[in-house]
Amino acid sequence: MKNIRFVNAPLKINFEKILEDKSIYKKEYDKLSNIEEDSVGQWLKLAKARGETSDSDQVLLKLVVELHRKIDNLTAYIKNEKPVFLNLKDEENINAISFEYFRLEEDKLEVDAEYYGRILMPFFPKREVPLFFKAVSTNIAQVILMHEPDEIEWSSFMSARERAMIREAKTLKDNQNGATK
Repeated sequence: MKNIRFVNAPLKINFEKILEDKSIYKKEYDKLSNIEEDSVGQWLKLAKARGETSDSDQVLLKLVVELHRKIDNLTAYIKNEKPVFLNLKDEENINAISFEYFRLEEDKLEVDAEYYGRILMPFFPKREVPLFFKAVSTNIAQVILMHEPDEIEWSSFMSARERAMIREAKTLKDNQNGATK
């Protein structure tokens, strides 16, 4: 296995080994890719396509859209309408990530087996990111399929975690240098 550069990232993953029919996992994977395909998301895409949002503050527009989605979620909660996800058998903590890999805290994977999982990612808006991965060791997995927008968010999150680790190391070094003077 090649040298993988991991950064600390405390995340949680629900996952399951793919034994037979991959299509049930693929259906959920595809469904989760269409999260932005709600009525507000559709309206925003059409408005952008027609050029109606060119004079708008894009950050403010995104915040208003997310506020509308939150209201929709609250309405669904009050009506006891819940999104139905697959009940995945395993849950584990992720302690580190890289651009194409992640590392579990415990040895729960079977080498060379393929898995489907969902990771709750802390970016805005918070959402579960579906992915397919392959075990390269008993606790290291290689991402083999993730939606393109999620890949971009994953890479941004990984870079942000890496910058935080560099700042922490610099602060620690500066504190140690100050204590030895």
